[in-house]
Amino acid sequence: MKHLVLFPAAFLILLAANALAAKPNILFIFADDMTFDHVAALGHGEVETPHLDRLVKGGTTFTHAYNPGSWSGAVCVASRHMLMTGRQLWNAHKVANPKGMAQFHKAKTTWPQLLESAGYKTYMSGKWHVKIGADKLFNVARHVRPGMPRSVKEAYNRPLEGKPDPWDPADKSIGGFWEGGRHWSEVQADDAVGFLQEAEKSEQPFFIYLAFNAPHDPRQAPQEFLDKYPANKVEIPKNFLPRYPFCNEIGNPHGLRDENLAPMPRTKHSVRVHRREYYAIITHMDAQIGRVLDQLERSGKAKNTYVVFTADHGLAVGQHGLFGKQNMYDHSVRVPFMVTGPGVAAGAANAAPIYLQDIIPTSLDWAGAKTPEHVQFESIQPHLEGRGKKRDFVYGAYLGVQRSITADGYKLIYYPKANHLLRLYKVSEDPHETTDLMKSGGPAVEAQVNRLWKRLQEVQGQFGDTLRLERKK
Repeated sequence: MKHLVLFPAAFLILLAANALAAKPNILFIFADDMTFDHVAALGHGEVETPHLDRLVKGGTTFTHAYNPGSWSGAVCVASRHMLMTGRQLWNAHKVANPKGMAQFHKAKTTWPQLLESAGYKTYMSGKWHVKIGADKLFNVARHVRPGMPRSVKEAYNRPLEGKPDPWDPADKSIGGFWEGGRHWSEVQADDAVGFLQEAEKSEQPFFIYLAFNAPHDPRQAPQEFLDKYPANKVEIPKNFLPRYPFCNEIGNPHGLRDENLAPMPRTKHSVRVHRREYYAIITHMDAQIGRVLDQLERSGKAKNTYVVFTADHGLAVGQHGLFGKQNMYDHSVRVPFMVTGPGVAAGAANAAPIYLQDIIPTSLDWAGAKTPEHVQFESIQPHLEGRGKKRDFVYGAYLGVQRSITADGYKLIYYPKANHLLRLYKVSEDPHETTDLMKSGGPAVEAQVNRLWKRLQEVQGQFGDTLRLERKK
């Protein structure tokens, strides 16, 4: 005790250092435009993802993870602002501007700043698309990317039946994701490997935000990855349609940029070609994730690191006649979500509905920090401990033209601009959402619609949603 009296300051510094060293590290890997089921270990029969499979086998997969929706055709903008601010959809919209984000920055209440306040060194690389500089929120930010590379005109309205395809996704001279002979995904992985090498020299816990632009278009990959997926062997989705029947009424998705990548009406050939390129860029990204995971193992810090893989939203790529993500179908609103780390069960699956932004309070739990009042998402740590309480609904929205609510195995989609059209799917038995129960009608269907409609009205306020809901008369 005499030593402690003589050197109280040094003792306190030592205690603080030991406390920081005990905190787990956090590696957050974020994809763009990746739908929930395109991971081999989750049952996808075509795509190869050996390193994402490592996360599935080594941790817990949340099989029903969602993005709440968007106020923009660029769904990633809303998803990422929710992730940075912790606010739910329409509440995040109010601050998704330079002034609003500056206020969050000044208050040090964005996600990375909260972790920095908890003692973490924060790193970022990759896609950003938030109304404030990444370098203001992270200690280290490298290769901060825009929403997508500069548009390459050859990538659109292709391939046309009977005509040569003008697009070569392996052509490094055409631009897009190819920059100086390297793919953006490779650059992002290089950054993450460098971050881990730097963090290896320190006892301070780290938070790495690694945001790939892949598998967003332009869907480019090295030829060796494209060769894995011959177009004529790619399966056509079970919910393939040449054209979505209500495209004009739900906000004209076919007028959006990513819907114009393939010709209209959709052909099976064009869907096969685009899905081939989608699989190739996913597998290429997976290889880069493998490099990062390998470096984490070499660093000696893997056992004390939580690794999370998810995406900002999904993508249709030929399902329901759609190619983008501006819709309420599961292929567009659900995302993969895998967690590995201290105390996380290996090879486990959890069907509890979560939002991908639930990672904010979860990471604060891991950091031993208090979740601020403004964070409107819920920690999944109780689920990881086997004591979580399931949400009883999932809300979704797109602009003022679509709303959805999913509960008890059913999903109700509402199109206010399409004469208040309603569509009802029993997603627990119809996962591809091919049978609209509204077409058959009957008392049982009406009872489900009434129940879900009432629930949607009840929960609107939680999301800051002021859209007036009206039933068709």
